[in-house]
Amino acid sequence: MTVTDRVLNVGVVGCATIAQRTTIPALVADPSVRLAAVASRSRAKAEAVARRFGCEAVTGYAALLERDDIDAVYVPLPPALHAEWVARALAAGKHVLAEKPLSLDRAEAAELVGAARAAGLLLMENFAFLHHGQHDAVRALIDEGAIGEPRHITAEFAFPPLPADDIRYDPALGGGALLDAGVYTLRAATLYLGPQVTVRGAVLRVDPGTGVDVAGAALVADPAGRTGQLTFGFDRSYRCACTIWGSEGSIELDRAFSAPPTLRPVLSLRRQDSLEVRTLPAGHQFASLVAEFARTVLDEGDFKGPGEDVLRQAELVDEVRSAAGGGERGPQPR
Repeated sequence: MTVTDRVLNVGVVGCATIAQRTTIPALVADPSVRLAAVASRSRAKAEAVARRFGCEAVTGYAALLERDDIDAVYVPLPPALHAEWVARALAAGKHVLAEKPLSLDRAEAAELVGAARAAGLLLMENFAFLHHGQHDAVRALIDEGAIGEPRHITAEFAFPPLPADDIRYDPALGGGALLDAGVYTLRAATLYLGPQVTVRGAVLRVDPGTGVDVAGAALVADPAGRTGQLTFGFDRSYRCACTIWGSEGSIELDRAFSAPPTLRPVLSLRRQDSLEVRTLPAGHQFASLVAEFARTVLDEGDFKGPGEDVLRQAELVDEVRSAAGGGERGPQPR
């Protein structure tokens, strides 16, 4: 990498539709990033995406990792493919931004984080919602004592059933509601209750036809007894909310995880005898995430913290499975 020009050369390992809608446009728009190439197993698909975003097309993920004009990669592959391709990217000397969930379990996460640390590379999980200003607004209110002492968090992320051929119904690709939607609620719990949160109970509802969990809930708590109720699924009406309940009031966000760039989020601050509704500024959470990833690499910033976040998140996923009676990898296909 040529640090003097302050540009991070990035390649994309895979052409997932969600990545084309969110993170890849953010990569293209960031002045500290140059999107060098996108790779697909299909030459035609790689060329179509490359034309759209003004970069080179590469056939095959391995060929992209062999390029010496790429400093970092973004990996938006299905979850079950992350371990292989993140490991290969790190072995090729590339910094990695991986789509969530970065791993299927803590064992995989430990191997990848260890490889990144040994190579002196940044490994970051793509939880874009953490970089939206609405959560900064919540933390500022908590810090100033607006709701007293935080006691409980409720986090909910669910949406209606997906098309039958969606990869999230495929256990071989790491499907299931826990890895797709539940991970957001777990990350919100550590955001507001801290890294010492543990899972005290959980339920996963498995669809007998596909063998994947389509809904679930978890009770979490920290050592001080602060609690969280987390609910997730793709079997119900849309909900994307987070509430922090304190000793003197509560704060609620109604688009906590998926606020689009044009949306001005609504924050509700409730106290004993009042309700204040604030309309917050719009924010581009994917642009903010990309900017932080690039800045961390270019400035040789904190590589350790993101790795710790990856490990803690994977531990919580394992704890949900264990509490729900599914073992480390959860229920298997029937």
